[in-house]
Amino acid sequence: MTMFLRLAMASLAILAVQATPATAQSNIFGNWLTEDNRAVIAISRCGETVCGRIARILVEAEAGQRDINNPDPNLRNRTIQGSRILSGFRFDRGQYRHGQVYDPENGRNYNARLRLNRDGSLRVTGCVLGGLICQSQNWTRR
Repeated sequence: MTMFLRLAMASLAILAVQATPATAQSNIFGNWLTEDNRAVIAISRCGETVCGRIARILVEAEAGQRDINNPDPNLRNRTIQGSRILSGFRFDRGQYRHGQVYDPENGRNYNARLRLNRDGSLRVTGCVLGGLICQSQNWTRR
């Protein structure tokens, strides 16, 4: 193998490694089906951070289901479909961190992180007590 060919291959390998984080960052955006198949979450950029809203509720529920468990009385009359449930995420060390996930079933916010799995699914992890107790779900691209 000539020296030129070795250098060219090494350069391509370096470029591929450098391109990986940008690709990983962009793959999170789009629609995701929750693990329990109850909703589709649309993840997008919201200013400087990443957020997600309930794009569609897939379970049969009362028409115009409201956010009755929200701790803010002013928000209890809003419909759940369209509500933001992911907010404040920033890309950091291979995953999205420093965000919050809101659970409309109990009205609580949890510290959270999002990470793409090798199989293309999205790992959503919410934690309490400074990360001592965490629960995760794997969402699939819709």
